[in-house]
Amino acid sequence: MSTNLKPIKKNSRRKDVNTEPKFIERLIKISRVSKVTKGGKKLSFRAIVVLGDENGQVGVGVAKADDVVNAFKKAKTDGKKNLIKIPITKSLSIPHNVTGKFGACNIVMRPSIEGSGVIAGGAVRTVLEVAGIKNVIAKQLGSDNLLNNARAAIVALKNLTTKSQVSKKRDIILK
Repeated sequence: MSTNLKPIKKNSRRKDVNTEPKFIERLIKISRVSKVTKGGKKLSFRAIVVLGDENGQVGVGVAKADDVVNAFKKAKTDGKKNLIKIPITKSLSIPHNVTGKFGACNIVMRPSIEGSGVIAGGAVRTVLEVAGIKNVIAKQLGSDNLLNNARAAIVALKNLTTKSQVSKKRDIILK
């Protein structure tokens, strides 16, 4: 009496591992927000989160919810929707001087020599560290609003270009 049973593969689904990049999330601020309604005050929480892979991708997410955990989760998903890719030099700095403006906030960023670290404050420092930039000097001008400063830093990083991008633009203009 022979049985024709095939051996069952162990861990057959192991190859279906998520190849999604691992993001680092850093909380900038959680604030308690109240809305006055007819029945009284309705409390909720607003979370501001910065997401990045420390390899040139970064995004800022904002969300509100009735509790802190849900606000954080919603802000994370919002940050994933708003990811941008930025160029980083070999010395883990930015390619050139850049400015960013959002609302009343102005951010000035300058590349720095290797070993100087991130010289920036508040939300801008968090955005730069999560993006993977290790050597940069940044200054916040104008407002000290954390959300607007983070978004101004994102605007500044969006304005970064590489030499190859500039040469492609020049080739198109000259033709």
